[in-house]
Amino acid sequence: MDLTGACWRKSVRSNAQGACVEVVLNVPGVVGVRDSKDPSGPVLVFAPGAWRAFVSRESPCTTGR
Repeated sequence: MDLTGACWRKSVRSNAQGACVEVVLNVPGVVGVRDSKDPSGPVLVFAPGAWRAFVSRESPCTTGR
């Protein structure tokens, strides 16, 4: 998959240690996810609907359980 021109983004809440996940949303038809510590490493690729379902799930970390 050609990700030339991809605009990788990470959360503004990311810490300065670089232990972050970066996401690319400007490639038509896919959402790419990578480790910010290894930008030339592997990229997980999701269909947009699968990505929306993944990030919309509640987790114990976000609900305070």
